[in-house]
Amino acid sequence: MRAVAMQDATLSVIEVPEPVPGPGEVLVEVIASGICGSDKSCLTHGEDFNRAAVGAFGTPMLDLSQSIVFGHEFVARIVSYGPGTEQKLPVGARVVSVPFLLRDQPVMLGFAGIEAPGAYAQRMLLSEALLIPVPDNVSSDAAALTEPLAVALHSLNRADVGANDVPLVLGCGPIGLAVIVLLAARGVGPIVATDLSPERRALAMKLGADVVVDPTVDSPYQAWMQAAATEDPALMAAPTALAGQPALRPTVGFECTGVPGLLQQMISGAPPGSRIAIAGINLHSESIEPAQAVVKELDLRACLYYSPEEFAQTLQMIASGAIDPTALITGHVGLDGVADAFQRLGTSPTDAKILLDPTR
Repeated sequence: MRAVAMQDATLSVIEVPEPVPGPGEVLVEVIASGICGSDKSCLTHGEDFNRAAVGAFGTPMLDLSQSIVFGHEFVARIVSYGPGTEQKLPVGARVVSVPFLLRDQPVMLGFAGIEAPGAYAQRMLLSEALLIPVPDNVSSDAAALTEPLAVALHSLNRADVGANDVPLVLGCGPIGLAVIVLLAARGVGPIVATDLSPERRALAMKLGADVVVDPTVDSPYQAWMQAAATEDPALMAAPTALAGQPALRPTVGFECTGVPGLLQQMISGAPPGSRIAIAGINLHSESIEPAQAVVKELDLRACLYYSPEEFAQTLQMIASGAIDPTALITGHVGLDGVADAFQRLGTSPTDAKILLDPTR
C-alpha cells in the first residue's frame, strides 16, 4: 500500500507492506486524516520531542532511525478482523478511535514505524476494544476532527472551566480554534481571542469568539479584563492574598501557540487568581518568572491528549449537533499533497485544518 513516511526530516510517498492485524486488532481503510501541528513539529523538531520524552519518562518518543508514518486524527472503515476479536461491528462500518494499539508494549499511532502506520496511509491497524462507530448523521470530515476536539475538551476540563469564567484564547491556530468551539458550546463567555493573523481572527469570530484582538494594536490582556469586569459581588472571582477582591469574574487563559515567551507574557498579563491552561507545545527552553505566578496565585495546568471518555464524549457532541467543527477545515489533499500541505500550514494564514484523503 501507499503511505507518507518521514525519514531524516523529509516527507515522501512510499510503498510499504500492508499491516496484518494481530490478536484483538482490526485492519481499517483510512477515509480521512487531519494534519496536526504536532506532526509538523515532529518533522522539524524530532530530536526536541525525544529530549522532552526522555526527560519526562526516560525513553524517546520517536525512533528517528526508521521511517515514521504520521496520522493520529482519523476516521476509517473496517476492512477485516484479526484473531481473537468479537467482530461486533460489520465490515464496512465507519469508526474512530483513540490513537493507540493495546499491545504488551502500547503503540502510539501516528508516531511509530511502517509496521504500525498512522493514518497517513491507505490502511492501518486499530485495537477493536477502542473502536467507536460513527453515527450515520456525522460526516466523515466531521468525524476526523474528533481527536483534535477531544484535545480541546481535555484542556477545558484540565482548566476546570465554569459557566461564570471569562476565557482568553492566545493563538487562533487549530488548537485555539478548537478550544473556542468547545467554549462556545458550553455557553462560556464572553470569549476573548487574539492572533496576529486577521484571517484567523475572523475564523475565531465565526466559530464563537465574542471579542478578537490584534495584539499589534491592542493588549489582549486589557481586553480580557474589560470583558471580565463586573460590579456584582456574587459573580466576582475569589480574593487572593495580595490582590484582594477583584472587580472581575473568574478568568481562565489558554496558551495555544507554544511560542517561546508567550507563557510568561500570559503570566504577566493575567489577572490574579487566573487559571492558565498550557495547550501549545513549546519544544524550546522557556524562561518564566515563577514569583509573578506566586504573588498572583496563578494556576498553571499543562494539557496533553484526553481520556477515552473525553474522546467518546466529543464524538457524541458532534453527533448531537452541540458542536459543528467543519468550519475548521480549510482544505483536502491526497497522499501526494501532504508535503505541500505541511508547507502551507507553516506559512498560510488562511489554513487551519487540512484533511488527508488517501483515495484522492
